[in-house]
Amino acid sequence: MAVDQAPRSLTRPGIPLGLIDRLMLGYLGVVIVIAATRLDQRPWAAWVIGANLLLIALVYLVHRQGLGRFGRILREIYPIVLLPALYGSLDLLNGPGVRTWDAVVQGWEAAIFGGQISRTWWQDSPSTFWSVTLHAVYFAYYFIVPFPIVVFLWRGEIGRARTAAAIVVATFLAHYLCFLLLPVAGPYYEFPRPTGEFVDNWAARLVYAILSGGSSYGAAFPSSHVAATFAASIATWLGDRRLGVLLLVPTLLMTGCVESGGRTRFTARLVPAVMVILVVATPRSVAVAVRV
Repeated sequence: MAVDQAPRSLTRPGIPLGLIDRLMLGYLGVVIVIAATRLDQRPWAAWVIGANLLLIALVYLVHRQGLGRFGRILREIYPIVLLPALYGSLDLLNGPGVRTWDAVVQGWEAAIFGGQISRTWWQDSPSTFWSVTLHAVYFAYYFIVPFPIVVFLWRGEIGRARTAAAIVVATFLAHYLCFLLLPVAGPYYEFPRPTGEFVDNWAARLVYAILSGGSSYGAAFPSSHVAATFAASIATWLGDRRLGVLLLVPTLLMTGCVESGGRTRFTARLVPAVMVILVVATPRSVAVAVRV
């Protein structure tokens, strides 16, 4: 009697995991451990554990041989697709019962700048022009981060798209770990929010509408917005110098502003920018990223 054989797609060796795949698996495993240690304070951390186990399975499934066109595309973009879910899970693991480090970071800023400029700047120097400009720059982050990946995929430059995805995703994962291990709530939660004419404009209303429904507690320091924007700009510049230059102005504005008048602190913006420049832009780091 013949024995049914398993489908060839399940028996053939899978596509080797790349650097970004291994980073994703490592991150998911670390978060599972962190979630398990916070079950007493955050019972819904169990949902994060279950979701991460499913995501680990997804990573291996998209690396099977014989996938169709949709599966092959998903293999290339899944790290980017998962980022919003990974960010949202931070809110389930941080919160009441979990220590935050705001007092420490506030002490750094007071020592460096003589006060909390993310709280006082918009009060001492209100400007509708700068409010519109900086809030608009903040919103531009949502377009800058996926920009190099989308452009290079559209051009059919798969290698450059993979490099861009590796740089951007690795930047996000490093920051997400910081948010879990050393959460900082930030001015958005700690200080009174800007009011009056300073936020009475379309850009400010748009940004605060997004933040009210999609901000994760404990994710203020270091600023993943600045780091990811720098990472995306560097990834764009590595693949196309002219396009990289176009992103220079919004990237520098994103770094220089105090997150649209009070979202995060100045040091939260400066530190990740310097870190990304030193780490991502070195020849060795780029060479490793290209081999994902």
